[in-house]
Amino acid sequence: MTRATTVRAVLAAAVLLVSVLITLTMSPRLGLDLQGGTRMVLQATDSATTKADRESTDRTLEVLRRRIDSLGVAEPALTRSGEDRIIVELPDVQDPRKAAEVIGRTAQLSFHAVQGPGTEQEKGKAAGLTLPDEEGRPLALGPVRLTGAGVKDAGASFDAQQGAGWTVALDFHKGAGRDWTRLTGEAACHPAQDERRRVAIVLDDQVISSPQVAPSVGCNVGLPSGSTQITGSFGADEARDLALLIKGGALPLPVEIVEQRTVGPTLGAAAIDASARAALIGAAATALFITFVYRLFGALAAVALAAYGVVSYAALVALGVTLTLPGLAGFVLAIGMAVDANVLVFERAREEYAERSGRSLRSAMTAGFRNAWSAVADSNVTTLIAAGLLFFLGSGPVKGFGVTLAIGVLASMFSALVIARALTEIASRSRFVGDYRGVNGIARPGRVRTWLARRDPQLFRCPRRWLLISTALITVAVLGIVVRGVNLGVEFTGGRLVEYSTSRPVDVETARTVLAGAGFGDAEVTTAGAGDLSVRTGDLDNHEEHALRAVLAEEGGRTTKVRDELIGPSLGDELRRNALIALAVAVLVQLAYLAVRFRWTFALASVAALVHDVILLVGAFAWLGRPVDGIFLAALLTVIGYSVNDSVVVFDRVRELWAKARRESVTTIANRAVLQTVPRTVNTGMGALFILAALAVLGGDSLADFALALLIGICVGTYSSVLTAVPVALTLERSSRTPPPARKRASGRTSGAGANRRDPRDNGARV
Repeated sequence: MTRATTVRAVLAAAVLLVSVLITLTMSPRLGLDLQGGTRMVLQATDSATTKADRESTDRTLEVLRRRIDSLGVAEPALTRSGEDRIIVELPDVQDPRKAAEVIGRTAQLSFHAVQGPGTEQEKGKAAGLTLPDEEGRPLALGPVRLTGAGVKDAGASFDAQQGAGWTVALDFHKGAGRDWTRLTGEAACHPAQDERRRVAIVLDDQVISSPQVAPSVGCNVGLPSGSTQITGSFGADEARDLALLIKGGALPLPVEIVEQRTVGPTLGAAAIDASARAALIGAAATALFITFVYRLFGALAAVALAAYGVVSYAALVALGVTLTLPGLAGFVLAIGMAVDANVLVFERAREEYAERSGRSLRSAMTAGFRNAWSAVADSNVTTLIAAGLLFFLGSGPVKGFGVTLAIGVLASMFSALVIARALTEIASRSRFVGDYRGVNGIARPGRVRTWLARRDPQLFRCPRRWLLISTALITVAVLGIVVRGVNLGVEFTGGRLVEYSTSRPVDVETARTVLAGAGFGDAEVTTAGAGDLSVRTGDLDNHEEHALRAVLAEEGGRTTKVRDELIGPSLGDELRRNALIALAVAVLVQLAYLAVRFRWTFALASVAALVHDVILLVGAFAWLGRPVDGIFLAALLTVIGYSVNDSVVVFDRVRELWAKARRESVTTIANRAVLQTVPRTVNTGMGALFILAALAVLGGDSLADFALALLIGICVGTYSSVLTAVPVALTLERSSRTPPPARKRASGRTSGAGANRRDPRDNGARV
């Protein structure tokens, strides 16, 4: 083995060993649908300035969501109940009391000038702005000069150099930073050790820090916002909790925890087992397919995919990502999509082997990895850009999806470029593998490629024909959205939450099955307390509620209604707005990246195909009357990543061929590029479709809509990457004055056709 192969093999073995150890020794964090969790009901009350109505309660809910995200609780469920109550469901919470303490604090932060020492008689009278400091001595405080709303960021850190222990560093917004500088500058005008040289930081009517302004700070000069620290007798946990409270923002309304209990999972054991079986069958079918197409090297790719599953699962567990059923389904789907990089390499290796007679299998595989690298890198970088922006700009399930997506992309690249490459390089050195073409799967062209080469269809003689078809499809989809309307799920619209007590215990899966059979297919059923059933559904009038109760009574005997409340959406306005902003920014950044890496025409065409896919998927669900909910949102984000990935692979080949033949028309080049990438597109799509078909058929009702959305999305994405993106690019190229792409340079020489060929009379010697 070469040194590079040895390094890859050792690295792969080390990562796999660590991943197996993590898998065997650490347990995953499961979401509410798989494990259940803690449910808290919070009662919002009027404050001195704000009435506890629906609008202010919704604002309070969003602040609570930010706090819970900062606590590290992923995939929480928050809904408004009635006008002034909030239901918080936290999966896999280890210490509910601590979570309740942090969540329920009002966190009204304010900054005051100290006017001097107070008196014992005035101590504790917040209305008179006289509060005890950290040591219990009363301070007379001036009016509020700055509130927590001006804080841009807050973080806990340990100050070992000055011995201050744990501190909380504050960074203010621009205007608030000027106010802070003015406040500290005024305090600095008083002599050292004077009480008036102090600034009081008050949290919920309690002075948490009242530091002296340093003697080095001049009068009316003040401190810049970036150098502000809250010091005190903080422990590590106290400092972190204070930082997240300040960063999360103050609650618009005080809240009181009126109920706290454990709830069961929304999915029964039967649904989870069915989904697991579907995942195993789909993954096995994908492995068999890739082995059938690429023989020995396909089997090695299947081994690498299994390793990918172990590595990515270990990363999810090690990072503490909360696993929900849609997340697990997306994780399994990623196994089918991770085959993409291997298929790209194998198809390029087939081309190299066929085009250059006498080439060894080893050199063909090396060339395949080298030539496929740009497509693999560009497609994965665009996906990572989207994942990063979804994480930093999104919240709730959107943020969680960004983490899962990024882990999947990085693990798939490691699987293809390290594990699969090490295995294939070792195998390609075998004389037996190289001599028998039927064994290695690379030395013979595929059937799809052979058929296309023989027929040579001219797909883009009239690119506008395909654009008319795409326009017609978009028109039909938009008509479905307008005429039929989008059936938004409970997460977006809110609905009704009813709890029942039954005389006989009823299994969650049984309850869900009988309710679905009675026409309540969107009902979410969980256990609540000692055997009670909690049913969350969409708009439900009293007649329908009686019918629902009668259905449960057939299974559970005497059924009594314990609670009946109207609830708001769990995916609130702010979360939806953040998700849309994150998606818009992700698309713009991808557009800029593709414009730099390719051409502006290719970038616009890729984005046009992405928008085309989104509209068609939403339109299809509108015509079918299927619910658009959180599961659909996860599927939609997956389709967006798949669409961009497909378009990048096609345009990468267009760029490569056009650079080698700059005088040929771009239409001819595009047609050739599409025909060369069709085998990759078909084989990659088949790998994903096997898993999705298994999830749709065997996964049960809980995954039917998820699998359906992805089946439609992948079919539409495959179509659009060829027959929408390419025609759009060809149409734009007619008005573009940008010259064809330049040939790649290698060692100072052109690496186009003939660049690496040497004249037979030239022995290569140079003086």
